[in-house]
Amino acid sequence: MAFRNRRYENTRGALPISALRSGVRMNMNRSSFRIFQPILAGATLRDRIIGCVGALVGIGLTGYLCGLSMGDGFTPMIVAPIGASAVLLFAVPASPLAQPWPIIGGNTISALVGVTVSHFVAEPAIAIALAVALAIAAMSVTRSLHPPGGAAALTAVIGGSAVTSAGFYFPFFPVAVNSVLLVGLGILFHRLSRRSYPHVAPAPVNIHGTADEPPILRAGFRSEDVDAALETMHETFDIDRKDIEELLRQVQRRALARGYRPLTCKDIMSRDVIRLETGESAGKARQLLIDHNIRTLPLVDDGDRLAGTVGLRELIDATGSVADVMAPPQTASPDSPALDLLDILTSGRVHAVVVIDEERHIKGLVTQTDLLAALAARPSGR
Repeated sequence: MAFRNRRYENTRGALPISALRSGVRMNMNRSSFRIFQPILAGATLRDRIIGCVGALVGIGLTGYLCGLSMGDGFTPMIVAPIGASAVLLFAVPASPLAQPWPIIGGNTISALVGVTVSHFVAEPAIAIALAVALAIAAMSVTRSLHPPGGAAALTAVIGGSAVTSAGFYFPFFPVAVNSVLLVGLGILFHRLSRRSYPHVAPAPVNIHGTADEPPILRAGFRSEDVDAALETMHETFDIDRKDIEELLRQVQRRALARGYRPLTCKDIMSRDVIRLETGESAGKARQLLIDHNIRTLPLVDDGDRLAGTVGLRELIDATGSVADVMAPPQTASPDSPALDLLDILTSGRVHAVVVIDEERHIKGLVTQTDLLAALAARPSGR
């Protein structure tokens, strides 16, 4: 079983059994066995259930209504890329890739590109690659980038005799009609389920009707800061830029509110604490300190209670058990004011304070770095 310290991740060294047991307990407490763990930020089980129901209704009615137009309501008329469009439309309706124009335009334009390529390029291997590449280019130019569009372009090339016989009608029926129906059903479904679609990113408004920006936009980060950060990261994110700004402002407000209350040890302490039993050797303790790039190693007794600490200062010439060289620990409770540790951690000898409960079980560790980072993040003057 692998065990990692979130603050000092290093895969070179093994941990003692006591640390492994502790890590397992802590991981279990962090909901390791949750049935639903969303990949996307903000997703909930309720959102996914709504998405499943939406896809059920949307795909079913789209195929049925298109089948009716062909004179046989019991034979669904739908193309495979619409299934992928439904995933975006119902599971992540706030995504820029899931908005009405990307779904309708992206699928239709890409299918048109695919049909055109298949008309002029006879070699299948070249045609499929060219169709997808040109579809991405066309969607980018028309601001209709939609991942299922790549599948629509591919379907137009390798869809078989039915697609070939439809020719240039294929992008319009069934692709465009499927897309329009799906979007229409999506809008209706999201309205009934009280979800916002088409998604419009919230924008602060100046209620006084003047040329000034709203107060929230005059403080903290600015739009150009977001642009600079995005440019620095060299990544493309599936989220509207205005949504990024609003998300950051919400985070900023919450962090500011937290910053104006008393800072406690439990606010800043690390919780995955590397520890060692008192019966272990000094050599193993030295190796742990080096492997995890830490300067203080708490020692625990058979009852997993804090007994002392060791650092490289105590271990430099030690050859026996860590119990022989351990030092008295500097401790604090989880609710102790973090600023009370300032004198201890700036003394020049203590690099970390062990946070313990009333039974001396280790709850966390506050290092000099933790305290410095917390002070740097505090609002000015607090």
